[in-house]
Amino acid sequence: MVNVAAPVEPGPPAAAAQALRIVSTSPPIDLPGAERAVRALLVALGQDPDAEHLLQTPRRVAAAYAELLTPRDFDLTTFANDEDYDQLVLARGIPFQSLCEHHLLPFSGVAHVGYLPDRRIVGLSKLARVLERFARGLQVQERLTQQVADCLEEHLHPIGVGVVLEAEHQCISLRGVRAHGTRTLTSALHGHLRTDPAARQEFFALTRDR
Repeated sequence: MVNVAAPVEPGPPAAAAQALRIVSTSPPIDLPGAERAVRALLVALGQDPDAEHLLQTPRRVAAAYAELLTPRDFDLTTFANDEDYDQLVLARGIPFQSLCEHHLLPFSGVAHVGYLPDRRIVGLSKLARVLERFARGLQVQERLTQQVADCLEEHLHPIGVGVVLEAEHQCISLRGVRAHGTRTLTSALHGHLRTDPAARQEFFALTRDR
């Protein structure tokens, strides 16, 4: 879960930068418990956790999952749109990684995140930060796409928001059908980018590979 605290500096002038602290309310990870669970899993899979090359595996696996499942706090910094910029702002090809909640296998790819500004604009690096915030957890791609769009809609109040995710899922490429190289695309649109056909077409045209 994600909570948004009060502004870092309450009551700034309209033209000043504003920052909302995005913090996680997820419970802390029990690393020793995770190590014991990995060791038990190795035994259940017919492996010897006391073998030389597996001695540190429970610790390494627990640490790796802790990193993948721990979002980082950050400030969602916005600025007054003094120039009244009213065209699409798009960050294209943002890399991301997440964990499939069905198989605990990674999925990774790129995201295209854009918005039509209203009164405020956001620091461009924060688009990647918002994506990382929700990607660090057990996810499905559809929900991740929607969460990024909803967060920007709620806290930036733009005229429109668009998010496209392209990802390869290891639960597809490494098991089951083993369809290596298959990429899944999902999208979420809000506001003008959803209701106006021309704006929607421009957004999708700019997100396509050239």
